[in-house]
Amino acid sequence: MRRFNTAGTCRPNEHYMVDITERVEIIRKMIAQGDYFCINRGRQYGKTTTLEAISKQLSDEYCVFQISFEGVGDSYFEDASTANAAFLRLLRQNAQWTNEEEKIKNILDEVAPRGLKSVDSFDFADIVAELCTQSSKPVVILIDEVDQAGNNDGFIKFLGGLRNMFLNRTTHPTFQSVILAGVYDVKNLKLKMRPEEQHQYNSPWNIAVPFDVDMSLSAVGIKGMLDDYEADHHVGIDTEEVASWVREYTGGYPFLVSRLCQQMDEQNDWSHDGLLNAVKVMLNERNTLFDDMIKKIEQFPDLKSLLKEHLFAGESRKYNPDNQAFQLAEQFNIINARNGSFAIACRIMETRIYEYFMAEEHESEIYSAGSIEKTQFFKGDGLDMPLLLQKFSEHFNEIFRTEDGNMDVKFVEKQGRKQFLLYIRPIINGVGHYYVEAETRDETRTDLIINYNNHEYVIELKIWRGDSYNTKGESQLFEYLQLKKHNIGYLISFCFNKNKQPGLLPPVESNGRTLIEAIV
Repeated sequence: MRRFNTAGTCRPNEHYMVDITERVEIIRKMIAQGDYFCINRGRQYGKTTTLEAISKQLSDEYCVFQISFEGVGDSYFEDASTANAAFLRLLRQNAQWTNEEEKIKNILDEVAPRGLKSVDSFDFADIVAELCTQSSKPVVILIDEVDQAGNNDGFIKFLGGLRNMFLNRTTHPTFQSVILAGVYDVKNLKLKMRPEEQHQYNSPWNIAVPFDVDMSLSAVGIKGMLDDYEADHHVGIDTEEVASWVREYTGGYPFLVSRLCQQMDEQNDWSHDGLLNAVKVMLNERNTLFDDMIKKIEQFPDLKSLLKEHLFAGESRKYNPDNQAFQLAEQFNIINARNGSFAIACRIMETRIYEYFMAEEHESEIYSAGSIEKTQFFKGDGLDMPLLLQKFSEHFNEIFRTEDGNMDVKFVEKQGRKQFLLYIRPIINGVGHYYVEAETRDETRTDLIINYNNHEYVIELKIWRGDSYNTKGESQLFEYLQLKKHNIGYLISFCFNKNKQPGLLPPVESNGRTLIEAIV
């Protein structure tokens, strides 16, 4: 019986997976054109699965070598000659198990024996030419985990050798196509070259054509995977509806799609409540994707600052492809660029990043206030949200208003939303979760959705800009409630007007819906 897989390569005969035939066909055309290119995506984004599909589906047309630099020690890439030898030995290993052409096996057995230590650039070019001449089909090279070797001078020179052969391919036979896969783009690797303290950017692979294929999983593709599951298990899944939910929470990130489906399968609940429970489990677990994402945020301060500004202050910085923080965030698939702006890749990832940032401030006064008073907010299996807003308003004003009654405008604009999230974190921790609606976030308003024991609360947080602006905000929230099919919504207005008393305002009614507002 097939299963959902989150550990390693997905294989159709073993795992439920989205059909990637369309993606492979695009790559097939690129290979037919003789393109050399890079597949750069974040961790567990389907790179290896894609390479394996290429290797299997193109083997009738091409002599395909699928190798990986993972586990190959740095010593092999200290100079070009040892890198050339390591590459040929990997080809030899691959040919032993997958290549049916005896001539190819014999050539590699002869030129790449087990103890081969070095091959100079002239011999390397001749060996590649011989290999490509003797093969009955054009030779295609797929190299996974290339960034494992990227911190070495020998690796750069190895790529330079492949590049030189590509440029001279009309007179010297060489590979039909070379595909490099990894997280980092080898055209922009930050390399430690010569003295340890010197760094420079190098572009040894400027022959590569752009690879703009969307590798996220669409709702249609996820539905097809769930159709396969339903055909095997007959549990009555509405595959189209569940696929839309999964896509909504994961943004089509392959690992998150598989993990979410895996979790719903394990709990045997494919309802919307089952989805929310699965999301809650994921947000509270450690896994390789989240661990790597947090490590990257800690490793790159500019990336950390960019994400903090975006999430807490609502700063709509214009997307800049030349800015390193944007490059890294996009390269790790943490953000998606959209029409000159950007957004976090998906709800689950965004909430996990929020949690990471707020965990750094668990000793703050507002967090402690929420933690101490949390039991009074539990009402049945839900939350007494009006009381929660009332108490938040009181605590916020006690903590952050000065003796003269004023409040730091810049602080509130930058920190107001963050302080509310810190307040609710200990209240919903372990039972509920939240996410911020990306489409409505800007510098003046944010729509926050809290799920608690499968109850959903819609809360808008905004900066008070006057009565007319507030009325407009109420209308927007009523429209949003209608869209979300909720009868009650909540509004938190951060106000700097001394004449406005903090606390709850009388409820506002419109078309059978109620709005409860708290002034902070």
